[in-house]
Amino acid sequence: MEPPLLSIIIPAFNEERRIVSTLERVLAYLGSQSYAAEVLVVDDGSTDATATLVQRFEDDDSTVRLLTTAHRGKGHAVRVGMLQAQGRYRFLCDADLAMPIEQVQRFLPPALTGVDVAVGSREAPTARRFNEPPYRHLMGRVFNAIVRVLAVRGIRDTQCGFKCYRGEIVEHLFGQQRLDGFGFDVEVLFIAQRSGLRLVEVPIDWHHQPESKVRPVWDTVAMLRETVLVRWRHLRGRYRFSI
Repeated sequence: MEPPLLSIIIPAFNEERRIVSTLERVLAYLGSQSYAAEVLVVDDGSTDATATLVQRFEDDDSTVRLLTTAHRGKGHAVRVGMLQAQGRYRFLCDADLAMPIEQVQRFLPPALTGVDVAVGSREAPTARRFNEPPYRHLMGRVFNAIVRVLAVRGIRDTQCGFKCYRGEIVEHLFGQQRLDGFGFDVEVLFIAQRSGLRLVEVPIDWHHQPESKVRPVWDTVAMLRETVLVRWRHLRGRYRFSI
């Protein structure tokens, strides 16, 4: 069988309060499109009813697949989903749908062609942010400035939870990913950039979600540590850049 055009990978940890509405919106959008698609929800060892709720969707709709893992972090859940997906394009989608799912079309042909990694950006020209606390924005800009010095040059928003990868490069990138925490984005984009792949930022509308799983202070510190670790692993020759 022909692989679907699009795989949507949704990492989820204790998302019982919004996973139903998220899947309803995603499936309604995909149902209005002419291409084949699949939705992979990767349950990262949730202790609530997330997996049970997703299972109900899987039972009723062949588009949906539930993958379950032990709780190891968002990076691990994303790696599992990306490597098991089949789509020609594989779209990372946060469970909070902070970006309207309709904007996924900005990451796909014909809107975007000749791109290996399309990075959703809250900082690119024409991008819009809604209801974000000023301190969150400031912390994000400081973190990004450090990332651009140590790891990923020229990308203004490495941490946005909406990205699209061409299916042919997923094994090269995520097969080498080792970080399980929120810093995984930096690691994957670092490998992509050093491998000579074409990365572009895609402006999106982003709506701050008050129930975000990100802890601004502690997770920022952890991501800084992981960014340094990416650089250290590179210096020790742990990454392979030839495709």
